[in-house]
Amino acid sequence: MGFVKVVKNKPYFKRFQVKYRRRREGKTDYFARKRLIIQNKNKYNTPKYRLVVRFTNKVVIAQVAYATIEGDKIVCDARSTELPRYGIKTGLTNYPASYAVGLLLARRLNQKYGLDETYTGVEEVDGEEYYVEKEGDRGAFYCVLDTGLSKTSSGARIFGVLKGAVDGGLDIPHSSKRFPGYNAESGEYDAGAHRSRIMGEHISTYMQTLLDEDEDAYKRQFATYKKEGIMPDMIEEMYTKAHAAIRADPSPSPKKEKAEGYKPKSYKRQRMSLQQRKGRVAQQKAAFLALH
Repeated sequence: MGFVKVVKNKPYFKRFQVKYRRRREGKTDYFARKRLIIQNKNKYNTPKYRLVVRFTNKVVIAQVAYATIEGDKIVCDARSTELPRYGIKTGLTNYPASYAVGLLLARRLNQKYGLDETYTGVEEVDGEEYYVEKEGDRGAFYCVLDTGLSKTSSGARIFGVLKGAVDGGLDIPHSSKRFPGYNAESGEYDAGAHRSRIMGEHISTYMQTLLDEDEDAYKRQFATYKKEGIMPDMIEEMYTKAHAAIRADPSPSPKKEKAEGYKPKSYKRQRMSLQQRKGRVAQQKAAFLALH
């Protein structure tokens, strides 16, 4: 047998460096994160803001954050669980909901910094390309999109949040190449196709098709829509009203006051008193003596 080189020998293991915990868990792409958070040295301690977008099975989460040595600090937060306040009762993870979350975040952030009247964004959804331009002494709030580990394929919901935030008046560098309606072969962007996606026309079309062809499948697949009394021809109106309601009042709902004597739920075993501990020992002794 020929010479076989031992790759993982003692020197290898002596020099082995364990990766960061969130890399081991597959949660953070540090190659991308480094480039998103490193600030130019001539800007000193100026925060570098990121529009962080994350999706779970039931919730769309959008936050504006900046990095510090202790960890990320959240400036503003918006979630799709807030959308029922504005009339979107169901379908909280689809493309129209993603757009609404982005719009809500942008309007809430601008309101926080007193920019909501200066930078109103696109008040009527048209799907056209829009870039915020400086007005007056104060510039628009600037941040960059942080997609995390999500796939940035064309038409992805993450770009729905981006479009909503841009239409809400945030300055985010982007292009139309990843929006629904962009044709990679011709290099042309169809704003009408994007608008129809934002307003949920693809949902209403599919609902109507199922309703005509297979009512059982419709009842099964759109049970929550049926429960809320939402029909296919009501989808666009629902989102139009929601956008107007978000612009009218983007502030977060007030926190509920806790009742007097409220104690948080605890699953820990309560600490026993001295008398209880002595009684427990006496019981164990009695049980032991009874067996022997």
